Amino acid sequence: MAQKHDGKKEGAAKEGRKGEREREREREREREREREREREREREREREREIEREREREREIERERDREGERERERERERESERVGERERGGVEIESSRERVRGREGERERDRDRERERERERERERERERERERERERERETGREREREREREREREREREREREREREIERESEREREREREREREREREREIERERERERERERERERERE
Repeated sequence: MAQKHDGKKEGAAKEGRKGEREREREREREREREREREREREREREREREIEREREREREIERERDREGERERERERERESERVGERERGGVEIESSRERVRGREGERERDRDRERERERERERERERERERERERERERETGREREREREREREREREREREREREREIERESEREREREREREREREREREIERERERERERERERERERE
């Protein structure tokens, strides 16, 4: 019986060591999940930096457009100054014809400028839509990450509950072993009592034998 008792205790100890190894594996899985969350945060920071770089490129394009517009206005002022000079030099009729030609050409150029500006605006709107889509994707990814984190937390809670159940089972087994030990002790006490009763019976028998003699 003592060997059986020792075997039960060894089994409980093995179960305890197994539980500790499982807890260590869970801690390692948690550390890996934390590293993955950090990598995801770094990817998110990189996406933010890329968006900022894209905005800076857009601002630079806008500044370049402003500079180009200013240069075009400067050229127009120079042309106007030249036209004024020609008229002052007396070439009014020739200049008038030239002016009409230049006016038509200038109008066509302005039309082209307006069309280019409309195209730039359409491109800006497409970029804004791409940015909105990137933002929606970031929100969806954030939502997915939150859901993954909630699922990881639920799994951790399930694991903790399994661990608590293993500990309760170990305690129940220990209690059963203690009860078996108490029962074995009661059994030994009954055997001792039987032995004492036999001894008393033998003593009575010897007493009767002495009386018969």
